[in-house]
Amino acid sequence: MPVKNYLKPEQKQNLLQAFKEEENSEIRERILILLLMNDGKTQAEIADFLEISLKKVSYWCIHGDPDNLESLKDARMKGNNRKATDEYVALLLATIEKKPSELGFEFEKWTAKKLATYLASKTGIDLSGSQVTRILQKKRGFHF
Repeated sequence: MPVKNYLKPEQKQNLLQAFKEEENSEIRERILILLLMNDGKTQAEIADFLEISLKKVSYWCIHGDPDNLESLKDARMKGNNRKATDEYVALLLATIEKKPSELGFEFEKWTAKKLATYLASKTGIDLSGSQVTRILQKKRGFHF
């Protein structure tokens, strides 16, 4: 059974203010879940009202902390460390200009996977071969 008015007045005010100011629709949805839960709505009622899955509502009812709005961000929003930085892209573009043998490798041609592995060792950013391919296609129209 939901507990009506479980939020402290200042928590509710902070959530309402964040709801009004937040640009990201996913964060607004998560704030709304907490506010509706505070209004005494069940998770099923919230899911039905927002037309989202019960699983999603349940997750954010448990993991959403009204005292920490950062808790409403998922890993992708917090900054995925798997994204290529400008330095990564610059190194990638410089690397494909060189033959692998110039860098001490025994193979003769770069593959996306080999580039990704090499760049991970140099930058600490671990991307897949397909991600490297997409970067090259975007930057150079390059195809393997």
